[in-house]
Amino acid sequence: MQTFTVRSESGAYPVVCGRDALRRLLPLLSGLKDTTGVFVVSSRRVWSHCGPRVAAGLRGVRMARPILFDDAESAKNLETVGRICRELTRAGADRRCVIVAVGGGVVGDVAGFVAASYLRGVRLVHVPTTLVAQVDSAIGGKTGVNLPEGKNLVGAFYPPLCAIADPQLLTTLPERQFRSALYEVIKYGVIGDVQLFQFLERDLSAVLRRDPKALDWIIRRCVRAKAAVVSKDEKESGLRQILNFGHTFGHALETATKYRRLLHGEAVGWGMLTATFASLAMRRLSERDALRIAELILRVGPLPGWGGVEAGHILECMKSDKKAHAGRVRWVVPRRVGKVEWGIELAPPLTPAAIHEIPELVSAIGERA
Repeated sequence: MQTFTVRSESGAYPVVCGRDALRRLLPLLSGLKDTTGVFVVSSRRVWSHCGPRVAAGLRGVRMARPILFDDAESAKNLETVGRICRELTRAGADRRCVIVAVGGGVVGDVAGFVAASYLRGVRLVHVPTTLVAQVDSAIGGKTGVNLPEGKNLVGAFYPPLCAIADPQLLTTLPERQFRSALYEVIKYGVIGDVQLFQFLERDLSAVLRRDPKALDWIIRRCVRAKAAVVSKDEKESGLRQILNFGHTFGHALETATKYRRLLHGEAVGWGMLTATFASLAMRRLSERDALRIAELILRVGPLPGWGGVEAGHILECMKSDKKAHAGRVRWVVPRRVGKVEWGIELAPPLTPAAIHEIPELVSAIGERA
C-alpha cells in the first residue's frame, strides 16, 4: 500500500493506493469528529457488486441509505445532479455531511459536482471502483456533467478529502470497461513515462489477464504521475493540459455519438490515434514512434467503430469543447514516446476527408500489429 499526496489551493489530500486500501476509509471518516452523516452516492450496478465491501468499511459511522443512480454516460447531466441534491435534502444532509462517491468516472464526476454545489460545498471522498477512475478521473478534483452540446461543459474544480484506490474492487469489472481504461494508462506512458510505456509494450498480456502484480504496478505509476502533474497545475492553466492527450477528438466523438456508442476510454483511444497521425503529418513525430504508439493502442483490443457519424458534426463538436479558444481547437500531440506538446493548432487542419481516412489507417496498422 502506498500513499501519494496531491497539492491543491484548498490544501493537500492523500490518494491511498494498493490492496486493502479500503481499510483506510473507516479511520478517515471516524477522525472527522464534526461529521453529521455519511451519504454514499453510487449506481445500482456498482453497489450490487461493491456495496457489501464498502459498507463493511464504513461500519461504525452514521451512514444514510445509499443514493443510487444510472451511471451511464448519457445520464451524466444536470437532471441527475438535481435529483441527487433533492435526495440529500430529503435525507437531512447538512453542511457537515460527507459524500462518499463509490463508482467509476461517471459516479465520481456527478457526485463530485454534487458535493461542490450542494449547500455551496460539502466534504467529499472518492472510492473509485473502475480502473479508469483509479488511475485518472478520481484524482485531481475535476468534477462535471455533460450538455447535449459537449462533454463536461458544466462543472467545478473540487478536491476531495481523500481518494482510495483499491485494486481488489476491480475483480467484478466487465472486460470491456477494463480494456477501455487501458487507453488512459497508455496515455500516461506517451505523455511522460517511458518506463510505463515500455512495460506495456513488453507485458501487456499480463495486464490484460489482470495479473495482480502488473495491475498494482501500473495503478501506482499512473497515480504518481497524475498527482505530480495536478500538484503543479491544479486549474489546467498549463502543464495539466498534457492529460488531455486523446481527449480533443475523443470528447467530440463521444458528443457526436450522444454518449451511447463508445466508452470514454475507447473514445480516448481513437483520439490518441488521431493526434498521433496528426503529429506525424506535421512532421513533429517520427514514423517509428507513431507506429509504436498506434500499435500499442490497437493491441489492447478492437476499438468500436463509429461509422455513420458525420465528420462535419465531429468537427463542430470539437469547436464546442471546453479546451477550445474562440472556436479554435487546440491539441495535445506527441513529439516522441514520453513527451507531448499542448496548445497546438493542426497544420494542415483536420478536415472531414482526413477524418474519413482515420479508420482506414487504423485498419492498416491493426493488420501489422
